[in-house]
Amino acid sequence: MTSVPRVLAVLDELLRGATGEERGALWRQAEQGRELDANLVRLPPGGAVGAHQEDVLDVLLVAVAGDGRIEAGGESLELTPGTVAWLPRTSRRALAAGPDGLAYLTVHRRRPGLTIKPPASAPSVPAPVRAPSYEGGEAPCMLDLVCPGCGRLSRDPEPVFCSRCGERFAQG
Repeated sequence: MTSVPRVLAVLDELLRGATGEERGALWRQAEQGRELDANLVRLPPGGAVGAHQEDVLDVLLVAVAGDGRIEAGGESLELTPGTVAWLPRTSRRALAAGPDGLAYLTVHRRRPGLTIKPPASAPSVPAPVRAPSYEGGEAPCMLDLVCPGCGRLSRDPEPVFCSRCGERFAQG
């Protein structure tokens, strides 16, 4: 099968279809075999994505509608339509929408598969001597760490916003 270029979305149409208070991902790139991920994210007027850090991927953020700012490293970077910002991996940042809201496109390499690593300080646990008779309990429920918008597992033990799509986690 040969790959061919194609139109995936028309951002203006997606934004026109969004309600005034709608937030989160309005569109996600979902084609099989891709090497990139892209999301159109909308924050309502005064909305925010709390301080977070992406440890694995650099992210390109393109403001497409409204206005807002990125708070990072003690600086405030203004976002207006057409502004392109680079968010390097390991950088800590927060986003805030202005009075008209903010819509932005994020583009990054496709995420590696989900991995769950023990904390760096966790001691190594030897394998049980009689593995066939060993019975462990059920794994802890981690559903409260799964983003309701995109399904990403948060590394933050008490997440407020998803670092991938900006969706708010349920506060329980």
